[in-house]
Amino acid sequence: MAYWLMKSEPDVLSYDDVVAKGVPEEWHGVRNYAARNNMRAMQLGEKAFFYHSNIGREIVGIVEIVALAHPDSTAELNQKGEVVWECVDVRPVLKLPRPVTLDVIKATPELAEMALIKLSRLSVSPVRDTEWALLCRMAGLD
Repeated sequence: MAYWLMKSEPDVLSYDDVVAKGVPEEWHGVRNYAARNNMRAMQLGEKAFFYHSNIGREIVGIVEIVALAHPDSTAELNQKGEVVWECVDVRPVLKLPRPVTLDVIKATPELAEMALIKLSRLSVSPVRDTEWALLCRMAGLD
């Protein structure tokens, strides 16, 4: 089972917004091939950190993948009439007791190779098992 990190601008879609909806959320609007390919690799039941980008710049919650990659409902067709962009659906699992800020992540040597740091513009990225476990502890989870 893999772990992931998914970024959203909280003024567009926050973790609390996803919780308030009460239904799975389509993770639409991603227009980067690497991020799309990461979503294609996701499996049902895998977990992802929900990261507030731009405002806050912190991991605030955990979501679960509840629908495999499928055409993004907000995507336009390409010249061949195909949908190039795909997305997954997520549901909220847990709001973190303590958000983990980007500054704290950058200051943690064990996280120096994390995709969030190395590929900072990537909106959907993998998280190694060791990174997941450490970040969960940092967030106050056992």
